[in-house]
Amino acid sequence: MADQTRLFPEQGFAPPGKGGFDGGDNSGHRARLRKRLMTGGEDALADHEVIEYLLMVARPRIDTKPIARSLIQRFGSLAAVLTADPQALALHPNMGETSAAALRIVALAARRLARNTVREQPVLSNWQALLDYLHIDMAHLNVERVRVLYLNTQNMLILDHLVSEGTLDESPIYAREVIKKALEIGAASMILVHNHPSGSPQPSRADIQITNRIAEAGRLMGVVVHDHIVIGREGHVSLKTKGLI
Repeated sequence: MADQTRLFPEQGFAPPGKGGFDGGDNSGHRARLRKRLMTGGEDALADHEVIEYLLMVARPRIDTKPIARSLIQRFGSLAAVLTADPQALALHPNMGETSAAALRIVALAARRLARNTVREQPVLSNWQALLDYLHIDMAHLNVERVRVLYLNTQNMLILDHLVSEGTLDESPIYAREVIKKALEIGAASMILVHNHPSGSPQPSRADIQITNRIAEAGRLMGVVVHDHIVIGREGHVSLKTKGLI
């Protein structure tokens, strides 16, 4: 007889007695997880248990704990798992598209919630919400992404513009194009943002040089560059705070 687990990895088939079906001790374990989730605080579940629970909801007929632990081991953290490339998630052992989608939807919801929070208030007076949004969206990317946040005269976000997405350590940005976009949409100011896939948010010499070129071009055209924020897994750096603008 064919090995159903191998043939249908996402349908929850598992050999009897291996914890594949939601019964016995596995059922009790899930009930305890659910109770801790519903009655505890934000730290009620460990990182691998958060993933385990998400996969459990998507695939209720298999034991998802080993998969959750293997995902943490491979990608390094809960945040890295939830923001991982969808194909990488789907191809991970015992995953597949159904399981990958269950994890991806959480990251999507988190980004939308954070983005809406940023849009609701003037950005400069809601700085922590902006940093939270940028970390959720960019800190764990494996390629460099450059964005410009264009603001109106009330410092409300009018456009979150993805300028470019490049290689592991480089993505181009051109001062003329950034200023041109600001004039097209009537922006009064902007915040430059990019990430460092290496993890360290320390700005490079090139980061500082392009920031000053854009800031100078903006001054000539009446568009203020408030800051350039570099995002990394280890945190963020504000070029303005460091006195580099």
